[in-house]
Amino acid sequence: MVEMRDLTMRWDKTSVLEKVNLIMEPGERLAIVGPSGSGKSTVLRLLAGLLLPSEGDLFLCGKHQEFLRPDQNNPPDVRLVFQNPALLASLTVEENVGFLLMRKGVLKELEIREKVKSCLASVGLFDVANKFPGQLSGGMQKRVSFARALIDDPETNQHSMPLLLYDEPTAGLDPVACTRIEDLIIKTTTVAKGCSIVVSHVNSTIERVADRVLMLYGGSFQWDGSIEEFNQTDNPYVEQFRSGSLHGPMQPTEH
Repeated sequence: MVEMRDLTMRWDKTSVLEKVNLIMEPGERLAIVGPSGSGKSTVLRLLAGLLLPSEGDLFLCGKHQEFLRPDQNNPPDVRLVFQNPALLASLTVEENVGFLLMRKGVLKELEIREKVKSCLASVGLFDVANKFPGQLSGGMQKRVSFARALIDDPETNQHSMPLLLYDEPTAGLDPVACTRIEDLIIKTTTVAKGCSIVVSHVNSTIERVADRVLMLYGGSFQWDGSIEEFNQTDNPYVEQFRSGSLHGPMQPTEH
């Protein structure tokens, strides 16, 4: 599903990622953890086709990624759920969720409406299609963004498995709201019949939505293992992350 071979990402002379390697199998649910500024969001942008690596190779569904997503004729089915719902305030919920289908112009309006209705129902939203984002609570807006991630691109191979990317989906939420969003991540990934990568600092989110964890620090993956191993390992990077200790190999970057 995903393969990185000696992948490097640099900004000027600063390396954000340095010769990292990763293989992700279909159906996996992966969490990428690490301190702020360690490059987690950069990984998501690379996978989403918004950036190209400075060196090395990235493969998605076996296809070598040589161009940015807008420049690809048949891009892999990758869907990014932002930390902020990122809804267009001037469009209704129906128009936000069905934006891709309306833009493609392949399906009829009634077909689009039915697909949107089904996606909204999958995330527990009913009778909101004609509302505007500003008329919804923050939690409902986030659910709308999940519904949007369920929409299939009509020009994508229907037999391909979607890769869903979640950037800090539960940041700043109370514990109850976290649980709702975590359940939604699992359900959305299952409904889309895809696999997922979640970037998060929230322990409950990591433990509930992932079956595998990657620790990213210093431009490298310092640890890789199952969620069970993540909770038991004595790896110093993981131990410091779990405990929130100021003492350990991960230290603030001096500017």
